[in-house]
Amino acid sequence: MFHKNINYKELLSQHYPFKSNYYVHPTTKYRLHYLDEAHNPDVDHPPKKTVVLLHGNPTWSFFYRNLILVLKVAGFRVIVPDHLGMGLSDKPNDYSQYNLKNHIENLQLLLCEHLKLKKFSLIVHDWGGAIGMGLMVRANIGGDLVEKVVIMNTAAFTSKNIPYRIALLKLPFLGKILSRGFNLFALAATIMTTKKPLSKEIKSLYLYPYDSYNNRIAIDAFVKDIPLHKFHHTFFELKNIEKRLTSPELKKIPKLILWGERDFCFNLKFLKRWREIYPDARVKTYKNADHYLLEDEGEDIAKEINNFLNS
Repeated sequence: MFHKNINYKELLSQHYPFKSNYYVHPTTKYRLHYLDEAHNPDVDHPPKKTVVLLHGNPTWSFFYRNLILVLKVAGFRVIVPDHLGMGLSDKPNDYSQYNLKNHIENLQLLLCEHLKLKKFSLIVHDWGGAIGMGLMVRANIGGDLVEKVVIMNTAAFTSKNIPYRIALLKLPFLGKILSRGFNLFALAATIMTTKKPLSKEIKSLYLYPYDSYNNRIAIDAFVKDIPLHKFHHTFFELKNIEKRLTSPELKKIPKLILWGERDFCFNLKFLKRWREIYPDARVKTYKNADHYLLEDEGEDIAKEINNFLNS
């Protein structure tokens, strides 16, 4: 919940000490917020490689705050977008803007057209998996845009395995009241997604961008965009991604799978599916980590990712 008596500016400077950047969509004119961090910006000593971190729902780039610092010190250029409607990006009151296809297109415009990236590695979590893999399907068929991928508690394939607590939020009227009116999804996430309790300050910063009914539209829209049947508007998009995950271009990309075993949403059934899709991927699971696994096992995960990216 947003608290007027909390000094968010001070908290952000302490826990999120990054410079904000904005990309303006050429057609809609909506602004997408992103971080672009490098340990040494000197042109004579550019970062060795670029890494793109993609968050899910109801998080934002804040989810990666500690990992960003580790990767910066390790010499990487780290780019972390906030999806439209999330974090510090614009939050238009138009549900048609919030679907998987649009999120993939927004990411492609930001990374390929605006930042003109030619090579980068991807780290994905939650909805970031479908969005990131969706970009890979577009960019890596006949190309070599993505070098390596880290997969954390996510999916990029169709599934009917949805917890009733989330399915409840998909109901047309009740879901909107709970997600936007009471901010229930985001509030519950600060309690139910970690084994280690979050501090009051960290909870407040997770909720910071979602301080009003209007600013919670994407939280509701992401839940509504989960396709559970073939007539859903996003089903075809996700199914197309799923079919192409095993294309030669994508299979050859090195992958590291890191998984919190206590996740009630992206549970071990999803991990099993990833193992089937990418049997050659290196896998490490964390018995005492939940959905927000970076909060539970962030130090070890950062070490694993750093070693993988440098290998």
